[in-house]
Order: sequence, then structure tokens, then C-alpha cells
Amino acid sequence: MNLAGLVAVSGKPGLYKLIGQNKSGYILESLDDAKSKTIVNISTAKLASLDDITIYGNDEDLRLKDVFEKMKAAKEVPDAKADGKVLRAFFFEVAADHDEQRVYSSDIKKIVSWFHLLKDMPLFSEKEAKAELTEDAEKTSDIKETRKEIKVAKPKAATAKPKNQKVANTKSAAVKKTGGSKTP
Repeated sequence: MNLAGLVAVSGKPGLYKLIGQNKSGYILESLDDAKSKTIVNISTAKLASLDDITIYGNDEDLRLKDVFEKMKAAKEVPDAKADGKVLRAFFFEVAADHDEQRVYSSDIKKIVSWFHLLKDMPLFSEKEAKAELTEDAEKTSDIKETRKEIKVAKPKAATAKPKNQKVANTKSAAVKKTGGSKTP
């Protein structure tokens, strides 16, 4: 599951894909059917990457990615508008170690709605980008090693300064600026 580049914006419903950044904010594209693009202000908006989101646990926090994997394996995921008790019972199946007092029903509804939004997307079934990057890095490091072996030491040309050139004076005189009036 590849959740890189997907963000949740505080105060805005739904999920967004981070497209880019300009000097006034982040450029986001909604993941719903409308595919609307919006710019959120850097100083006021709070973005949370889905890769970084964790859920309060009794012993240690649970990663959202791991909860999504368990939800993917579940045979039936309830609708996000279902009763809070039904959602809580389902959440105990997929994240049994979550802290019941700190994880609210609204949080569970949000996670279930995100899952329904993401489940049919191709990136939801992709491999994680880090695994692919490490394989590519290994290949490029092998190529670099073979290039180092092939290189032949070239003699360096000696660079000498011409004797007739004077060295420029690097010191500058301090200039005192006075007011704009020319009368004494």
C-alpha cells in the first residue's frame, strides 16, 4: 500500500493528493470524483500525511497503514455513516489494541470513510515506494562501482599564475553617506 503524497487537511473533509508547492501554499487535488484543485495557505493549514498518521494504542501507537491492511483483509467493512457501536465493534476487529478512551467515534468514522475513498484506487494496491527505491539504489550503486573500476587516472594539468598580472586590491574605503541637503 503506497500512501505517499496523500494528505488530510485540517478543517476540510476528504483526502487530497499533494501535487506541488508554490510560495503561498500547497497545491492539492481532491481524491473524490470531482478532482478539484485547491491551494491551501502554508501558515494556516495543517497537513497530515497518511504515511505519518498513527492511532492511539494501549501499549504503542498503531500505524494507519497497518490498520488499512487489516481493513482490506476484512470481509465486510461497514459504511462510515453506520451506528457508532457498529463501527466501534468493527474497529476492535481490525485494531484490537487501540485505546478506547482516546480514539473517539468520530475518528473511527473518519478512518472508515478514508478507507472507502481509497479502496478502489490503484495506489491502494501498490507496493510501498521505499522498497522500490532501495532496489533501485542497489542497482545504481552496483553501476557506480563498475564505473569506478573502469576509470583510468588522468594526469592533472598544472595551473600556474601569470607573473605579469597584478592582484586586485580587495580593501574598499568606507563611504560616509550624508543627508540629502546640499546646504551647509
